Amino acid sequence: MSHAATPWRTVAHIVAHPPPDDWRDALATRLGRRPRRVGLWTELAMYGALRCLDAAGEAVLPAGARLRVTSRRGAWEATRAGLAQLDAGLPMPFTFMQGQPALMLAEVGRSLDWQGDASFMLCRDLARPLALSQLGAGRDGLLFGVVEETFGDVPPRSEWWRLVPTVQPAIER
Repeated sequence: MSHAATPWRTVAHIVAHPPPDDWRDALATRLGRRPRRVGLWTELAMYGALRCLDAAGEAVLPAGARLRVTSRRGAWEATRAGLAQLDAGLPMPFTFMQGQPALMLAEVGRSLDWQGDASFMLCRDLARPLALSQLGAGRDGLLFGVVEETFGDVPPRSEWWRLVPTVQPAIER
């Protein structure tokens, strides 16, 4: 494969920082049901991913597309609450499960009716995960999100990009 950087086109970009007051109702309407047994962080991810797909005018995320999510803290509140419950002597609390990135990715994939290459990256420099996610991505492109819960005075954030390569990389023979 060519080692030249693939140029990318932004098909859609949505920013919910903070999300509107009715974002949970909008998510339930879009899904046709209220999300169950998932935490705030996962709901924020589902909300943003679906809004971005809608903004891109895509009924479904193509099977070959990558799904990448990054965050500075991940599911901070669920992790903190789970550790407190564990310290209180409760067996592996459900709150702990709500803090797991793999479950967030599964729920986002399920809400998109999509299965494929998905991963989560915890990173302070949010430009790095985007650049890494673009490397080797195929013609179906990338759905990339930054998801943050409220932290201190910083409101929650669900920001997403739908990116596709402008040209297909050449294959060297």
